[in-house]
Amino acid sequence: MISDVILKNSQYHVLDEGNREISREWESSTGELLGFNSNFMLFRKNSQYYTRDEKFKEIARDWDSSLGHFRNVSGTTVNFEKNNQIYTRDMKFKEISRRWK
Repeated sequence: MISDVILKNSQYHVLDEGNREISREWESSTGELLGFNSNFMLFRKNSQYYTRDEKFKEIARDWDSSLGHFRNVSGTTVNFEKNNQIYTRDMKFKEISRRWK
């Protein structure tokens, strides 16, 4: 379970609730960390969004042109804004709901 993610010396370090390192990966390999929760991390690299687990294994990926602009990670979901609507998606980028902005 992910408790914290820190960037140190160009590497992301994933920590558990006891502040023990679970895994680490180079920033150049994963891209920019946008947010995380206890189940997954969200990264953006080369115009794509990626969700990854605590070992940096890819869960899903999709183009930013398809998903829209990242807003936030909240609970077990991710919110994106596209065409004046807010889309709530799960960790595999499946749409859960949408609303007008």
